[in-house]
Amino acid sequence: MKKILAMLLAFVMVFSIGCGKQDNKNKPDENGTEPKTENQIKNGTYKGSADGRGGEITVEVTIEDDVITAIEVVKQNETPGLDTAMNTLTSEILEKNTLDLDVVSGATITSNAFLEAVTNALKTANATPDMLKKIDVSDTTVKKEDVTETHDIVVVGAGGAGFCAAIEAKAAGADVIILEKLPLAGGNTLISGAEYAAAGNWLQEKEGIKDSPELHAEDMMKGGDNINDPELVKVVTENALAGAEWLRDEIGVVWEDELMQFGGHSVKRSLVPKGASGREIISKQLKKAEEMNIPVLLETKATELITDDNGKVIGVKAEGKDKNYTFNTNKAVIITTGGFGSNLEMRVKYNPEIDEKILSTNSPGSTGDGIVMAEKVGAALVDMEYIQTYPICDPLTGTLLYFDDARLYGYTVIVNKEGKRFVEELGRRDVMSMAIKAQTGSVCYELMDQKAYEESHLEENHSAEIDYLFKNKLLVKADTLEEAAAFFDIDVDEFKKTVANYNKYVKDGKDPEFNKRSLPSTIETAPFYIVKAVPAVHHTMGGIKINTNAQVINTDGKVIEGLYAAGEVTGGIHGTNRLGSDALADITVFGRIAGQNASK
Repeated sequence: MKKILAMLLAFVMVFSIGCGKQDNKNKPDENGTEPKTENQIKNGTYKGSADGRGGEITVEVTIEDDVITAIEVVKQNETPGLDTAMNTLTSEILEKNTLDLDVVSGATITSNAFLEAVTNALKTANATPDMLKKIDVSDTTVKKEDVTETHDIVVVGAGGAGFCAAIEAKAAGADVIILEKLPLAGGNTLISGAEYAAAGNWLQEKEGIKDSPELHAEDMMKGGDNINDPELVKVVTENALAGAEWLRDEIGVVWEDELMQFGGHSVKRSLVPKGASGREIISKQLKKAEEMNIPVLLETKATELITDDNGKVIGVKAEGKDKNYTFNTNKAVIITTGGFGSNLEMRVKYNPEIDEKILSTNSPGSTGDGIVMAEKVGAALVDMEYIQTYPICDPLTGTLLYFDDARLYGYTVIVNKEGKRFVEELGRRDVMSMAIKAQTGSVCYELMDQKAYEESHLEENHSAEIDYLFKNKLLVKADTLEEAAAFFDIDVDEFKKTVANYNKYVKDGKDPEFNKRSLPSTIETAPFYIVKAVPAVHHTMGGIKINTNAQVINTDGKVIEGLYAAGEVTGGIHGTNRLGSDALADITVFGRIAGQNASK
């Protein structure tokens, strides 16, 4: 027993000494220096890629001692403006050393792709994001600085209307600043096709198309079920051409040498910007603003209009990332914050049918902030219940599909699951959208042939979207109609009959079923394409009431001094329904008017 006890005592002593030695390894030395532990990730620079909205995003990520010390984007083709999301995320990653971050508002697809590319770079290092060294940033919050500035004019919202207003005001000699709550400029204009309706334009003259501002106004009134304010409509249609020419000659916007015919328009009158995308408009407006030294404060949200004792608007309060601003104005505030298509609560408040089941094409910034601020200082609101959906959108995200451009040239046929047409392909957006919702699965299928695909410049302008649609099985390309229909389980026999009938209508020059107003081509040239689509919220017709000078009107019918508004934030121009391509004319015309008048 004594021998056993002695052996146990010896074992305990040895174990204690061993533990003591192990503990010493983790303790600071005599100088207080922490011992260096072995890294989980091998130091080096690693490459990773992922698919963004504009194609492949490739990054090089440098790692030292389990910390990301540098990220370089070596390849990307994202929309100018949206690409700034990668800079924002890079700063956050370098600060926090984590990939567990929120996406940049307004650039979800780009943000997710960038984070995926960085994650894939880690994978090449046989690492995962959770192997990065944890950094405590809980104590890095800094009290916001209070800043007061005075400008002649503050423009709230850096979309198409806001830039038009700011540029015109600056040209008139005013000191102007633009506030934008998102980390990027552009709003809905940036993510739109940005086609522009202008009667009597140079391409109509070239093609011998007879048109006039009066005919354009008739179309707008009819499209809005005649509840539009005819005086506002008249201002848009009579000044649309001058606005398009101003964008071309003063801002540098390049218009394509072709026209589109949107639903509800009597004739082809819609100009197409280079690339059939709003990036052409916004990129040129940003460049012009920079040339004119117009500051644009991003991530700066206007929260409250400031008024004097007489109700005149004399400034605006705003919140930045590290500052609380008070902007006083010598002349005016111009609200150009867009509509409320991305504000579910506000949508349901004014139209309960536009609920959470309906996706949205809108920028996340379209939350009605400007409408709420203006209402608080007495502004009247008009037509708030009229919310438009766009008929051809991504069933997964609600994003407007530029693949639909072919329809606007008149080239496509739309069918349901049963293989039958059910609506005029160039009808009003609201009519088409409601018709699609009534079909099996609340979806539609848009068909075109190779000739239409080429003549609509889809591959040239929207190749990244096409790749996305193929990868997500929302688009099929097939050598026969039968094969194309089978991909989506469309009734093949009825589908073939529908196409045969349609081709006969084209040859006869008349569509007896739905009276399609443009029949330029049959659908006969293989291969054939079918895209699956759904309607999504696209435009809110209601908003702040204005007069023809872009001045905001209060609930007593009087002008609110010092306050102007332009763009989708306003109501009364489009009635119950906006015709496609009228928005760009609206925001340009009234944006310019607001800037010109506010600077007087």
